[in-house]
Amino acid sequence: MLGMGFRSFLVLSVAAVIAAGVMHYGIRYRFLRGFDGFVGKVIAGWAGAWLGSPIIGHWFERLKFGSIYLIPALLGAFAGAFVVVASAKVAAEAFAPTIISSAESRDTRRAA
Repeated sequence: MLGMGFRSFLVLSVAAVIAAGVMHYGIRYRFLRGFDGFVGKVIAGWAGAWLGSPIIGHWFERLKFGSIYLIPALLGAFAGAFVVVASAKVAAEAFAPTIISSAESRDTRRAA
């Protein structure tokens, strides 16, 4: 699939835009709120769609465009976009500064 034709590229792009649109605007699963978050999901979705058929399998011969099977491509696009957003959320939470509330700091001072 490295030397794909334009039709295959277009099918992957459409699958990625559909997945990114549903996730970003439909169910609002976001890390970045603006258009850059949508574009990031499109890029991740395209990579997921590209890997969809080789990894998930070749389903429904009637829904094959070029060398791309549509259902595995869509599933891969959703998975790719989800993994990128979930990873970004986990990284943001892991590296976020810890804020100690005033009640916790009073308890810490008493214990010391």
